[in-house]
Amino acid sequence: MESAVMVSSRVTSRYRWTVCALLFFATVINYMDRQILGLLAPILQKDIGWTQVEYGRIVISFSAFYAIGQLCFGRIVDWLGTRVSYAVAMVVWSAAAMLHAAAGSVAGFAFMRALLGLGEGGNFPAAIKATTEWFPRRERALATGIFNSGANIGAVFAPAIIPPLAIALGWRAAFVIIGAIGIVWMVFWLTIYRPADAATQAAHEDAEPAHVDTGTGSPGWGVLIRKRQTWAFLLGKFLTDPVWWFYLFWLPKWLNEARGMDLQHIGMPLVCIYALTTIGSIGGGWISSTLLSIGWNVNRARKTAMLICACCVLPIAFVSRVDNLWAAVVIIGLAAAAHQGWSANLYTIVSDLFPQRAVASVIGIGGMAGAFGSVLFSEVIGQVLQRTGHYWVLFVIGALGYLLALSIMHLLVSDMKPARLDA
Repeated sequence: MESAVMVSSRVTSRYRWTVCALLFFATVINYMDRQILGLLAPILQKDIGWTQVEYGRIVISFSAFYAIGQLCFGRIVDWLGTRVSYAVAMVVWSAAAMLHAAAGSVAGFAFMRALLGLGEGGNFPAAIKATTEWFPRRERALATGIFNSGANIGAVFAPAIIPPLAIALGWRAAFVIIGAIGIVWMVFWLTIYRPADAATQAAHEDAEPAHVDTGTGSPGWGVLIRKRQTWAFLLGKFLTDPVWWFYLFWLPKWLNEARGMDLQHIGMPLVCIYALTTIGSIGGGWISSTLLSIGWNVNRARKTAMLICACCVLPIAFVSRVDNLWAAVVIIGLAAAAHQGWSANLYTIVSDLFPQRAVASVIGIGGMAGAFGSVLFSEVIGQVLQRTGHYWVLFVIGALGYLLALSIMHLLVSDMKPARLDA
């Protein structure tokens, strides 16, 4: 007769993938709400009358408050737990997404984007915390890659659904309908999700000892910011997140301005680009998880996967010289896919370097740095395009950021030694 422990283990094994599915759908919604502004920018630019610089500053308002949201929610998640904090974040960002329909000016859109950013800042601290609790170390990069691929699926669905919806019902209705999806997810989340018990969490750590940590409770920002492991993640996000946000917010405008495509025709290229990123997100996590399973250590497995991703980004430096639209789409798709593979491993590194009680807080600190980098880059983008109208320099910056980030990270955590928070 099966023991209660064996039955419990089997049920837990199945349930962790249910958790992964919930995180995946939340991330789909997160990115659909985030991307709708970029997709409707050609229509809104005519209705509202904003300039390139004003559009850049609307993007900045989201980025700035997304930074604040990630920092604050990192602490909230470690304090309140994943279940409650994730639900709060979803309510805030879904309400903000729907309220875009009431905006009628540059200032109005900037305010709604700020509120959206504040709520969306809770997504990744909560999701990575849940993954750390429910998955053993050898599976975390793969699980992160799977739920993070929701960003790509959201980016695929968004151009396929939102422009036709806006054309048929108007852009205000599009904001309301897409925003309301998050409320539906929240009902499922509160009904289905339960936190991992202490035995499950301990089993994951005890099976693969890495953290020597005798402390309790969530450590403060002052403790974490003094650790070189925190700075490795922080700088990795600061140097590479702005590139991904460039893809999200400016690719529709690039297709419109540099390739002459209108709202009715930009959907298919964007769908193809973000379909490729789904492969990259899961593939990047699969690479390091596979290398761990064949006996590689964490340091070698994670950094090898990230180096492969960094090299795959390099061709985008030359995309402005490519005349054929679909060749350019493939190059951008490869770079975007590589970013998501990079991101799956970068997020997972936090659980390699820190105990569970600090994971969400460190994710929040790094997320804030990534969003702050995006604020700076958005201003650069707006000024460059306003003055020159050329995108090539922006693609070159995007191509080089990953190798620079990996080099700095290797200098800071050459051996991937876990942080000592109780020392």
